[in-house]
Amino acid sequence: MFTTGTDTTTSTLEWAMAELFHNPETLKKVQAELRSTIDPDKKLQENDIENLPYLKAVIKETLRLHPPLPFLVPHMAMDSCKMLGYNIPKETQILVNVWAIGRDPKTWVDPLVFKPERFMEPNMVDYKGHHFEFIPFGSGRRMCPAMPLASRVLPLALGTLLHSFDWVLADGLKREEMDMTERMGITLKKAVPLKAIPIPYQCDCVQK
Repeated sequence: MFTTGTDTTTSTLEWAMAELFHNPETLKKVQAELRSTIDPDKKLQENDIENLPYLKAVIKETLRLHPPLPFLVPHMAMDSCKMLGYNIPKETQILVNVWAIGRDPKTWVDPLVFKPERFMEPNMVDYKGHHFEFIPFGSGRRMCPAMPLASRVLPLALGTLLHSFDWVLADGLKREEMDMTERMGITLKKAVPLKAIPIPYQCDCVQK
């Protein structure tokens, strides 16, 4: 449980930062939201998150494209059943491919494009398990028990990194040269780890 709880969080944060580097206009937009909402000399607090809808949309879009557990936790059929013409015997181990669900062109417009704006639309789906096209934490009674914690930790951690620092890719790497290949496993990681350099943010606003 400790390994799953830490590994999934760090991999999601790495993917979020990688996608923002890869999409600089999105990075500017989320940093502008943070820095217009939170004073430069203050730290991001948990109660600020509700006032940061674009930051939350970035998290959701990251979870759609890069779910931390691409096949969720294995389930088992309690009884034999038939679904979509397939016979599923009792005690069959079942894996749900949420990675593929989040990239299904029948459900998502431009599914391979990182576009947080899709989660800003009215009545858009959420990851609380009620919309089966977006279930990075699973659904039902056996969905991930850490979902409420992750929904607070992820925006708080990512928001702090983006509010307090500007960032550049290490070793002079250009965004077009970034390797966005995924490495499938228990968790979905970047095949090539992200390397970035933080630069403390200096506000040039005029003090009144």
